[in-house]
Amino acid sequence: MAHTDAPTRRPRALEVEQHGIDTIPDAERTSRPRDLLRIQFGGANTFATIILGTFPILLGLSLVEAVAATVLGVVLGGLVLSPMGLFGPKTGTNNAVSSSAHFGVRGRILGSFLSLLTAIAFYSISVWVSGDALVAAGNRLFGLPDGDLTRALVYAVLGALVIVVVVYGYQFMLLVNKVVVVGNTVLILLGLVAYAGAFDASYDPGPDAYALGSFAPTFVLSVLIVMGNPVSFGAFLGDWSRYIPADTSRRSLLSATLLAQLATLVPFLFGVGTATLVAGEVDYVFALVQASPLWYALLLMVVAVLGGLSTGVTSLYGTGLDFSSVLPRLGRVRASLVIGALSFVFIVVGRLAFDLVGSVNAFIGAIVICTTPWMVIMTLGYITRRGFYDPAAVQVFNQGREGGVYWFSGGVNWRGMVAWIPSAVLGLLFANYPPLIVGPFTNAFGGVDVSLPVALLLAAVLYLGSLYLFPEPRYVFGPQGPRWVPSAPGEAPPITEPVRRAGADVPA
Repeated sequence: MAHTDAPTRRPRALEVEQHGIDTIPDAERTSRPRDLLRIQFGGANTFATIILGTFPILLGLSLVEAVAATVLGVVLGGLVLSPMGLFGPKTGTNNAVSSSAHFGVRGRILGSFLSLLTAIAFYSISVWVSGDALVAAGNRLFGLPDGDLTRALVYAVLGALVIVVVVYGYQFMLLVNKVVVVGNTVLILLGLVAYAGAFDASYDPGPDAYALGSFAPTFVLSVLIVMGNPVSFGAFLGDWSRYIPADTSRRSLLSATLLAQLATLVPFLFGVGTATLVAGEVDYVFALVQASPLWYALLLMVVAVLGGLSTGVTSLYGTGLDFSSVLPRLGRVRASLVIGALSFVFIVVGRLAFDLVGSVNAFIGAIVICTTPWMVIMTLGYITRRGFYDPAAVQVFNQGREGGVYWFSGGVNWRGMVAWIPSAVLGLLFANYPPLIVGPFTNAFGGVDVSLPVALLLAAVLYLGSLYLFPEPRYVFGPQGPRWVPSAPGEAPPITEPVRRAGADVPA
């Protein structure tokens, strides 16, 4: 029989995306690894990333130490993140739904929770800092009053623009990120000209400035904060890679993600360098705009708008997808609107009522510690399964059905859960993200934050140990069988409709 799934045209940017969390048909997978690279870099080539780049300086590191911490954080985070782009092409859906294979069709809601946590954090950061940059530039250029009402109105406009792009969906988001990749990179690099006269390559506030009292714990905290940016993409990569053909080489997918994260050194190092120019100021964004040449202060407004759109969209889009899969009646568009509205309330309350630096610090800490073990389990699961996934079986929960290859025990694979729960909990107990997250074991290693290696290693040991001691059924591994671990005999339960009350709604 002739193959009829010939590739169709790429949808136009202003066509509202019709797909929700369902499997993307082969004929509509028109993206390539370069699109995955572009959308990641565009989503991070923004003021939100610049703000994270300022943290090593804010914590008291010298310029050389801050650059080293930033490069190390980006490289380590990129290596941990890279495998997360492999799932979408295999399953045709996002990573939270794909995690059904390792956490069960109901247990995969954990991935949706992590996606929601990350989206609220980075959507909020992007609107906060982009709005603050616009207000600061408007204050200097046009005398715009700098008050809570002004900032709230600017946040509302930026937040609304983000939601508009999200409603149109993937292709419009891809277009926005194409612009941001080029536009913001050029504008940020122009900072080399704008600040050349004021920049001091020998910046060093001295050992008394270390926020955690000494070099080692302050350096490690800086690395972990930077790592939060690449790790934050873990739950979202499948949102975009699901539009890539299933036969795309693993090497190209891994390379696209790693190169995208390395490219984020552009905004990161901009943040590091410019933070030295306004060190000691309470509001980095406002102080930077005031310290900039007039022509560059105007360009920073463009960076703020483009960056706010890009980061906000990449965060909110994925969470809209996940939320629509948990509550299918809402659909992608309405779910995105609900999450956007809730996030805006959080933005206003969080920015105007709480300390921005402390809030960002706490969210980044929670994201790194809770998401990284989940990513480790997913990666090890991919390896032991030899990259085999059943696209129909991962959709069981979304369709309101039961059974299938990934049903396990009542829809939950306790092997993944047993590995993730203690890893995340113990990681938080060792965490040191002051002032909001300070675990009781923070000083166990001289104040050095070991939460990430503890969570990583524990997740790997517990998950592989569970797979070895309590083998998964043979049918989950596909025709080639398992790698590294044994399997158990068994037959996959059939996919069935759940028993419903008379007159109850049945999902389409």
